[in-house]
Amino acid sequence: MKALFLTREFPPYVYGGAGVHVEYLAEELSKLISVEVLCFGDQDLKTKNLSVKGFPYEDGLFKDTDEKLKGVFKTLSTGLHMNADPTDADVVHCHTWYSHFAGILAKLCYGVPLVVTTHSLEPLRPWKREQLGRGYDASSWVEKTAIEMADAVIAVSEETKVDVLKHFDVDESKIEVVYNGINLDQYRKTENTSVLDDYGIDKNKPFVLFVGRITRQKGIIHLVNAIKYIDKETQIVLCAGAPDTKEIAKEMEAAVAEAKKDRNNIFWIEKMLDKADVIQLYSHAAVFCCPSIYEPFGIINIEAMACETAVVASAVGGIKEVVAPMETGLLVPVEQQQKAPFEPIDPEQFSMDLAEGINTVISDKALQNKMAKNGRQRVEEFFDWKAIAQQTKNIYESLIPKK
Repeated sequence: MKALFLTREFPPYVYGGAGVHVEYLAEELSKLISVEVLCFGDQDLKTKNLSVKGFPYEDGLFKDTDEKLKGVFKTLSTGLHMNADPTDADVVHCHTWYSHFAGILAKLCYGVPLVVTTHSLEPLRPWKREQLGRGYDASSWVEKTAIEMADAVIAVSEETKVDVLKHFDVDESKIEVVYNGINLDQYRKTENTSVLDDYGIDKNKPFVLFVGRITRQKGIIHLVNAIKYIDKETQIVLCAGAPDTKEIAKEMEAAVAEAKKDRNNIFWIEKMLDKADVIQLYSHAAVFCCPSIYEPFGIINIEAMACETAVVASAVGGIKEVVAPMETGLLVPVEQQQKAPFEPIDPEQFSMDLAEGINTVISDKALQNKMAKNGRQRVEEFFDWKAIAQQTKNIYESLIPKK
């Protein structure tokens, strides 16, 4: 059997959870079947069962395009180029809307069964209009078309399955829930502290850690606004880069500058660190905080748990299926109002609640240790890539007779 992965992200160009998912799933699946990956970039890799080919953006063609639409047009153009050569795959598997147009063409033009993994859903990310303008309408249409014509839809959590059924016309029998996973050998607690030394983080004082992109979805601004309520002796380490827009980048800069007026123990690491460095930060943090306002799964939480770190996270989406309250972490409710989806009714209260959760864990060493131990045990039991790869292969096999 051969599977064709279509994806925007693949190493070395990974900036989010979907890219992490594709990287490890492709590697694990290639131990079971042949996998071909077509992605955005200049990658060129061939091993026994895994081949990777990158497609660079066409910059020249869209040099005069409106900035908010440029990314959408480049994405659709790349999807077309991905289909220039016929495929001999038995199934095509798309990851995020960036690859969905390519998947639509592959199914229609080559008759290949289509699988779509829903890492996130455009109807639940209204802030994307700030980034894409009217291009958000185009990305939403592409996603809707791909999901509704797919032969199988993989939801990364039970709550994501509910969201798919709510927002799209899909037969429930076509939807399978397959969680994200973790490389348990790679993500484990390390004693190495070189990254802490590089950035001047005091190894003798506790710190709360954030890892992620600067986006509305990840809720980073709410955490920065919570800093004034966090115990003054607790260091703040924000491993946050790749802002979605210039506007949110400026908002982040202003919020961090305001927080720094009252304390000198805030460390903002703006570049995206490599895995080994991030694992060091996970390993030595007293608490990992995930303040997302929308999160279909939240792979960063299992990364932290695998490194034996307690988690304080917002109680949204798949996070509620990942973090066990009072066992591996604390969940902070995010009350929402219908007119403004995925924004807390009272942002200040949400920030205060985040701080309260962080302070609770920081002040209780026994609770930290319990959550650390339980967190590692939970990821070992439920989030192993080997089992996830086998589940995915089984879905492929169920579709092949339809070809």
